[in-house]
Order: sequence, then structure tokens, then C-alpha cells
Amino acid sequence: MRTRRDVLATTGAVGAGLLAGCASSGGNGGESDGDDTAESTTTRDLVDVDVPDDPDVTPVESLPTPVRGDPDAAVTVQVFEDYACPHCATYATEVMPRLVESYTQPGEIRYEHHDFPLPVSEEWSWAAANAARAVQDALDDAAFFEYTHTLFAHQDAYVGAGATGYDYLATVAADLGADLGADATTVVRAAKGGKYDPVLKADRQHGRDMGVRGTPTVFVNGTATDSPGYDAISSAIDEARST
Repeated sequence: MRTRRDVLATTGAVGAGLLAGCASSGGNGGESDGDDTAESTTTRDLVDVDVPDDPDVTPVESLPTPVRGDPDAAVTVQVFEDYACPHCATYATEVMPRLVESYTQPGEIRYEHHDFPLPVSEEWSWAAANAARAVQDALDDAAFFEYTHTLFAHQDAYVGAGATGYDYLATVAADLGADLGADATTVVRAAKGGKYDPVLKADRQHGRDMGVRGTPTVFVNGTATDSPGYDAISSAIDEARST
């Protein structure tokens, strides 16, 4: 299946302002804007996993929300992302690390990842999210966030990469350590078979109920930030902490 990269400069109104990001439309036939996707620097050999294109999997109906930071913090940051959205890659590689350093590691916030497959790509918005949830299910939230960060940092290693994209998903899983349970074959089976689709669809519906129309969208204590940039999110966190 060919990847469709339907990337817009802005999305519809969400909360108090317009969010730069990705939105689904039928328009541009697979092109990206070319500026925000993190470049892949992968030079290692890829793990070759022999998994049929339509594997028989048992769907998983529910899975806990991936959380980092203090789960009981007074301030909750919710981020809705699509793994094929280049703006989400920019957020994940440039904004999120600063939030982790400033707020998550000190235990000032509860940080939640939410899946919102628009989908930017009919294949990879779902496949990469399924792979990441398989890692979460096999290991823990810490492994999930490590895996997710790597995928966003090397987004072009799977989006638009054809069959080798699944080899990349397998390689990143294998790097986490098969002895820890992140079996590459299991991850790719989940990615190809849509094992966690019910979880992703429920997350997407939750986002829609909150007013999400594009990715990335960030909420602080239930209120959408003016943008997914660090300054806007940081200001919202600081204001929430002071009230």
C-alpha cells in the first residue's frame, strides 16, 4: 500500500487558537512539505522479519494510556499524535525533550501520549502506532516512549519506505532487547495485523470528543494550548501549576 502524505500548513481551530500541524485531506497524492520531517540517519543493517501482510492476530480492546512523569501530578499534559505526521516528528524531537527536562523528570507533570491517526498515511499512521503499542504491551511505558521517540526521529525510515519500513519497526524493537520481551516478530505482526486498532480508534474518538482536528494537539489540564510549541505549552503548564 502506498503511503499518502496529506500535510497541511495549518489545521482547523482547536480550543483557543490555530495549531500548525497535519490534517487528513485527499489533496496532494503523497507529498510532504519537506521541512519538518526528521531525517533518518540509520545506517545499520535492518532486521528482516518474515511476517505475512495480513497476519492472524487477536485484537486488543484496551490498553492503559502511556504515561511518563508523576502519574499523580496536579497538572496533566495530553498530546495527540499521528506517527506519519511530520509536524509530530518535529514536536517529538524538538519540543518534547525540553518538556521532559523541565517538567517530566522533576515530576511536575503527568504526561500522556494519545494516538490520533488522522490518518496522514493510510498505512503507517496505523502500523507504527500498533508497533509502539506492542512495545508498551510487552514491556512498559518507558520502553514505549523510547521506541516512539526513535520512530519520530527517523520517520522517513518507515513512512514511504514500502516493505523495508516494517524491517525498520522490527530493528528498533530488537534494539530494545529481545530478552526484555520486545520481540521484533511480535511487533511487526501487531503492526501489519492491526492488533491494537481498537485501542487507537478509542483514543482517536476521545480526541475528537475533546475537539482535536489535527496533530500534534496538546492539552494542559483539559484546555488546548495555543500551539504545540514549547513556549505555549510551558506557559500553560506554569499557569496551571500556579492556580
